[in-house]
Amino acid sequence: MIEDIDKIYQQTILEYNKRSDLKKEIDKPTYVERGHNPSCGDDLTLLIKIKDDKILDASFIGSGCAISTASTAMLIEDIKGKTLVEAKKIIDNFFLMMKDHKDGDVSLLNDAVLMEYVRDMPARVKCATLSWHSFEVILGKENIK
Repeated sequence: MIEDIDKIYQQTILEYNKRSDLKKEIDKPTYVERGHNPSCGDDLTLLIKIKDDKILDASFIGSGCAISTASTAMLIEDIKGKTLVEAKKIIDNFFLMMKDHKDGDVSLLNDAVLMEYVRDMPARVKCATLSWHSFEVILGKENIK
């Protein structure tokens, strides 16, 4: 059973890591927010386009390990098309799961719930949360609390 969960986790991470459709420049982003982890070399930049409090488009550029790029792709899938308030709920529930080991409303997280798998590995948590912190900065600039 645990081997099956490990395989699903690994396959899903690899699939998201290869999502080239999300790794691109977007036209006239509202925000460009860089996340950098000097201890491991992850350097990812979120590009977010917002109009009328809705996330119209999102992508990322840069490079990072499989966990950081997969987690970034999961973030983008979860927030794209959402209102800023809905996206804030997703972010809050992700951090509840990662930091506080609480479940929150994990139904909002879709595949990002798999990042729970690394939450007890401090070095990997930084990889998994890098872009989520960058998006949290963007929400702060939009005064979404």
